[in-house]
Amino acid sequence: MDVSAGARPRRRRAGGERRQAVLGNVVEILAERGYHNTRFQDVSHASGVAISTLQGYFGSREDMLVEALQAATDGEVIEMLRVGESTADPWQRVVLLIDRGIDTPTPVWRMLMEFWAAAAHDDELRAHSIGLQARYRAPFETTLRLGVDNGVFHPKHDIGSVIDVVVAALDGLCFPRVLQQPYPEIDGFRAVLLDQLATTLGVQQ
Repeated sequence: MDVSAGARPRRRRAGGERRQAVLGNVVEILAERGYHNTRFQDVSHASGVAISTLQGYFGSREDMLVEALQAATDGEVIEMLRVGESTADPWQRVVLLIDRGIDTPTPVWRMLMEFWAAAAHDDELRAHSIGLQARYRAPFETTLRLGVDNGVFHPKHDIGSVIDVVVAALDGLCFPRVLQQPYPEIDGFRAVLLDQLATTLGVQQ
């Protein structure tokens, strides 16, 4: 990964399957407690691994949390790619991607919010977030271009701008869910978003 100027390179350490299992514990605790309230002691208690071993696995507490954030957010991108490739029909791909975005589990939303907050103050996370954003957009871009190439979509606007609106709409669901604020009526939200996309893409439903 390219790291922005001034970022401190982080050393990734060995540890095998046990280390990966512990990383899963870190992700769970981060989603529950937040970036600033997750400590080695918490992870040690949840995983049964000594603090000295955790330090051997990850180095510093900060390095442990950064790696957990990266692993969790990468996992969500992989799931989006899987969903986007599950059907050959471009419009059905769009529908499945929208549904996956809407149905993102609340713990994942919490993790993403923690990731964004931490990235605002960390050069390596900020650099990672740029790549993450590009990868999150990739299934949408692949799907829309497939529809154009197959003559299914006839977009009225630049594909990049269409994706900007889609991602902004889906990301906007994160905050009311995580903060337990009044939440959009999902069936209506979904219907409006898909209707706008069908109109913009020139899809006959």
